[in-house]
Amino acid sequence: MDPNRLAQQLSDEKLPPVEQWNPPFCGDMDMVIKRDGSWHYMGTPIGRQKLVKLFSTIIRKDGDEYFLVTPVEKVGIQVEDAPFVAVSLEVKQHEQKPVLEFTDNVGNVFVAGEEHPIWVNTDPETQEPSPYIRVRKNLDALIHRNVFYQLVEMAEQKEMDGKTCLVIHSQGKEFVLGAI
Repeated sequence: MDPNRLAQQLSDEKLPPVEQWNPPFCGDMDMVIKRDGSWHYMGTPIGRQKLVKLFSTIIRKDGDEYFLVTPVEKVGIQVEDAPFVAVSLEVKQHEQKPVLEFTDNVGNVFVAGEEHPIWVNTDPETQEPSPYIRVRKNLDALIHRNVFYQLVEMAEQKEMDGKTCLVIHSQGKEFVLGAI
């Protein structure tokens, strides 16, 4: 995979149609996306943010596996948790309803709602929450701890199934952050 050639092919801001590409599998690449959102190649962090951004546009998840996909090749990569991290949140209003706009670590901007649901997984042993939001298709972002604290601060309490839960709203949709 030649990053320079790929950069020329992907020069516009539109995401490439990786879901439509069906190239042959070319093996696994020693690339890992860490839980903190950093990308590593052969054990070394990729320092060029433009290269990380480029790779983030061609990532695809098939089943439980992640791949970088071009029209001519498909290579496997490892993802420790989620391929993206939601690093900032802006609360806006639309028709007097809250709209939660997130930005992730590679610059994707998306609004929580039907296409971009929020959910929280809780570790059964530690009870530590891991909040997520859908970025696109079946690719998710771990919501950074500071952003999660913002969500908790703005959440409302609601009784659900005999428990008091924290809920937030965006685009008319309700998302449960967990029971208190």
